[in-house]
Amino acid sequence: MQQSPMHEETARPSPGWPVAQIRIARPTDKLDEVVHFYREGLGLKVLGSFTGHAGYDGVMLGLPGAGVHLEFTRHAQGSPGQAPSRDNLLVLYIPEREAAARIIARLAAMGYPEVEPENPYWKGRSTTIADPDGWRVVLFDGVWAPSPE
Repeated sequence: MQQSPMHEETARPSPGWPVAQIRIARPTDKLDEVVHFYREGLGLKVLGSFTGHAGYDGVMLGLPGAGVHLEFTRHAQGSPGQAPSRDNLLVLYIPEREAAARIIARLAAMGYPEVEPENPYWKGRSTTIADPDGWRVVLFDGVWAPSPE
């Protein structure tokens, strides 16, 4: 499968672009397990949390100082937590193979083994692991670079 070319102006925000951060949020009925997976398994840091906000509890995780973080929320009445497909992915690019191997081993020891990727593109270049809700995390061997034009 060929990737479509990415123009440089879409590869990074243009001057004056008003967005300073990106938060990816999703509900879960397994907040404690999901936070454990991302914090202890993947090594993300808890950046903040809240409880009892209009019936919601939540935790934000990410890399300190990075402009992108994840938010997981749980509603007191319950919420849909299962992934809609096996191809909903969070891709983490890990340039050091040894670091990726440590994360993969840690997650396996926690009961999260490698799973078969839905899209064959990821085979042979990454490891896919399902989180407690079934959402897939891809640990990519290397860094992403836009395709040359």
